[in-house]
Amino acid sequence: MAQPGPLSGITIVDLSRILAGPYCTLLLAELGARVIKVEPPRQGDDARHYGPFKNGKSTYFASVNRGKESIALDLKSPAGRDIFERLLDKADALVENFRPGTMEKLGYGWGSLHPRYPRLIYAAASGFGHSGPYSHYPAYDMVVQGLGG
Repeated sequence: MAQPGPLSGITIVDLSRILAGPYCTLLLAELGARVIKVEPPRQGDDARHYGPFKNGKSTYFASVNRGKESIALDLKSPAGRDIFERLLDKADALVENFRPGTMEKLGYGWGSLHPRYPRLIYAAASGFGHSGPYSHYPAYDMVVQGLGG
């Protein structure tokens, strides 16, 4: 039987998608953290639709989301928000990689969450950062490569 990892007892709420955030939380899960991946209902994480596929499932998605729990929540609905906030009540950290401003629009930016959950670690990843001339551009790998020439 495997020994508990150094992050055993730590709970991460994972709102991240595609690659950067899910890879980050994969590493945390591999170190023993309980990672709860929150996805939008119906379509889920966009990466669920990336090939290659085996038995109708995305191997790309599985490669960066293994070892995690998963829940579908509509963060714009009262019921979804209630469940999400109950997850945050017990969480040690929140990881997200939306475009800057998205969490604020949902009412879950750092400024809103910190007073309610003062012990919560808030980790936000963005390809072009949260300020500066490119901050509101999407930043997938090929976009950044194209910009770099």
